[in-house]
Amino acid sequence: MAGLMARDGAMTPTAAMEGLKKKAAARSWILLDSSGEETILDVDKYAIMHRVQIHARDLRILDPLLSYPSTILGREQAIVLNLEHIKAIITSEEVLLRDPFDDNVIPIVEELRRRLQHVAMQQSEGKENLSGLHDLEVPDEDESPFEFQALEVALEAICSFLDARTTELETAAYPALDELTSKISSRNLDRVRKLKSAMTRLTARVQKVRDELEQLLDDDDDMADLYLSRKLAGASSPVSGSVATNWGPGSPTIGSKISRASRASAATIHGNENDVEELEMLLEAYFMQIDGTLNKLTTLREYIDDTEDYINIQLDNHRNQLIQLELFLSSATVSLSIYSLVAGIFGMNIPYSWNENHGYVFKLVVILSGIASALLFVGIIVYARQKGLVGS
Repeated sequence: MAGLMARDGAMTPTAAMEGLKKKAAARSWILLDSSGEETILDVDKYAIMHRVQIHARDLRILDPLLSYPSTILGREQAIVLNLEHIKAIITSEEVLLRDPFDDNVIPIVEELRRRLQHVAMQQSEGKENLSGLHDLEVPDEDESPFEFQALEVALEAICSFLDARTTELETAAYPALDELTSKISSRNLDRVRKLKSAMTRLTARVQKVRDELEQLLDDDDDMADLYLSRKLAGASSPVSGSVATNWGPGSPTIGSKISRASRASAATIHGNENDVEELEMLLEAYFMQIDGTLNKLTTLREYIDDTEDYINIQLDNHRNQLIQLELFLSSATVSLSIYSLVAGIFGMNIPYSWNENHGYVFKLVVILSGIASALLFVGIIVYARQKGLVGS
């Protein structure tokens, strides 16, 4: 009995430790389907990998504990998105967002829900209006694939977020810089230093997003990898025979995916499979927006550099004025040293026969010594001005 209790006591900490590990490994995700319905998921990375069919190295990009730059990766059945606080996995039928209760992620979830519900409502109304008609290409002709709708929300959110941070920084920086130019003080200098550090960090974040969009725009193959509906339509065509995707329980069915991908199939038949014009136009729009944000930060940096140059000029001017004052004082000291030398010579206690009954000699020595000192001082100043050592 004691041995059984000992075994039970030994198993309990192990089971508790395993429970803690599972709890630590589980992450909070929110799933939004094409109709805007949302589901909170507390699952580990292996469940996510099995659901969306991606590798662990791709999922590691979304780990907040690891420092990865902004990334948009196109995989066979999903888009892995890491843009600042937006960490998402987009498939052809659903969106998985990490940390849905984060203050910066909540507006994205609300916007995604609103747009997806609006699109779903439009689709249902279109089906009702076109019931009985066989031409189904008309209502679906201009509709973007689901993955592009989700991608657009993410890009719009990150561009708006960075632009808002830039506007806040501009609002605080320009008055601080103007105040610094009017009054140079330790408080104003420290304030500008903090603003410049914040600007440097923000510029690096904006630059990473811009570089990722630019890299995508420069590579048509990478953009083609983001066409999930097109790839799904190609996989579900009679040529391919069957679909090898293995979706977990609760995920959209293959039939629903194929119905949504039928539009991409038609586009593939009538056009080029490598045509990325739609995605290119989408990325270019947000590339221009993020590039405009970067231009704002560049302008702010130039304004800060101009302010620093102006302050350095002011400090150099004050330093030159101090040097001129020091030159005047040194010249006066040299001039008065001659006067002091004469006074010291005549102040010696040595008997002279020639100074008896000659009281005018004292006045003559004082006057001549003063004139000599003054002439020496004027001569030094005139020489310094001729050489350009002091201002006129």
